[in-house]
Amino acid sequence: MSKRMAIGWLLMCLPLSGAAQQAARSGPQAPKVILIIGDGMDQHQITIARDYLVGYRGRLTLDTLPVRSNVQIQTVAEENPSLPEYVADSANTATAMATGIVTSAGRIGTTAATDLDVPTIMEIAGAAGFGTGIVVTSSVTDATPASFVAHVSYRLCEGPRAMRPDPANPNALSGNCPADLKANGGNGSIAEQIAASRIDIVLGGGERYFAQVAEGEKRRTVRDLAVANGYRVIEKGEELAGLKRDGKVLGLFAPATMPVQWRGAGGAQAQRVQRDADGRVVSPEPFVCEPDPAYGATPTLGAMASAALEHLGDARSFVLMIESSSIDKQSHARRPCGQIGELKQLDETLKLVLEYAAAHPETLVLVTADHSQAAQLVPERSWLGPNAASPGHFARILTPEGAVMGVNYATNDSSLQEDHTGADVPLFAYGAAAHEVPAAVRQTDIFGIMLRHLGLAAPPVSQ
Repeated sequence: MSKRMAIGWLLMCLPLSGAAQQAARSGPQAPKVILIIGDGMDQHQITIARDYLVGYRGRLTLDTLPVRSNVQIQTVAEENPSLPEYVADSANTATAMATGIVTSAGRIGTTAATDLDVPTIMEIAGAAGFGTGIVVTSSVTDATPASFVAHVSYRLCEGPRAMRPDPANPNALSGNCPADLKANGGNGSIAEQIAASRIDIVLGGGERYFAQVAEGEKRRTVRDLAVANGYRVIEKGEELAGLKRDGKVLGLFAPATMPVQWRGAGGAQAQRVQRDADGRVVSPEPFVCEPDPAYGATPTLGAMASAALEHLGDARSFVLMIESSSIDKQSHARRPCGQIGELKQLDETLKLVLEYAAAHPETLVLVTADHSQAAQLVPERSWLGPNAASPGHFARILTPEGAVMGVNYATNDSSLQEDHTGADVPLFAYGAAAHEVPAAVRQTDIFGIMLRHLGLAAPPVSQ
């Protein structure tokens, strides 16, 4: 049995409880789940953003949520899945939330070592007649959104061109996923799987992957396949207004990751601490945050989330995953203002989601992160004396309160980017069944929490 046949068979065999059958047709009282993910949003990222956005005595919308839990990140070694690893990536952590299984870094909706496809929460919900939606500020083919809709052995297999190495350009980034080629019984690239999916609405970046010629086609692109599968493809933010509820929507608002809202003034970011001829620390100049001119007319995360909620409607159960994707990407690049601005987008989106949930008390809202990230809030001037300084990259942020905030990046000595870190991340909850969220969970438990609220069940998966 091919991988494609296996996943379809599993979904056809899903047990649908009486509660789920009722939920799918019970009108406005149908249970709904909205999962908001801040990519790389650990407590350091939240605190840095809070201190800049609302001040030392202020509170973010995140801080108002009534339930807070702690999430242990889960990942295992590819060669030996019985052996844990302690620092994860977005692919395997999102897969844990989307499928309830622990897998290895880089994998999208598949098991470690055995490479079995595992049904996602979106596939299970869609098979039950529920609505489904994905809203992100990355490419829609990026690791987190892909893990909710696709099955591929490596996260870089985003479009048809990445499925095989390019002999003419051996240094190009490639997923190299031969087993996932359609010709070999696989599901194709991530973009092709999205184009063939039943997800009701998918919004984010990634237009360049859908512009590629699809596997086995001479001219037809992945976008063409999406249109043939019933998707209306939009590319401008103004097209979000007035979307019809009938039919599926694929919004592609950037070639890849969408531009971020903020940057350091004049493009400032963290830099290595310098020393003068006498070895004394020369601290970098403090800077403020400003709008990023590259953002332009890019639709906000809130605008996309609002359009998705409107499109999914009130009459049936649905699962909506929303991700502020570049908290992580900006921290990788040592750009504190970029990550602050993207956490601001998440917090503003959360506010409108809470308004929706207050009007629809059958809605469970969960807010979490996929993994922790590099940025640390540290003393702006070391308490160990004037000659002690960060060995990595360091930024001094001039806050609106008139203070200076120190942000440190020092996971490695590379000039390229920072690594993830392995700390637990928070889980916030609001609305229906929020009180049932335990004080401490593992990442795979989030899958179970969503399923239980929706009244759904998943088939057992042998890893």
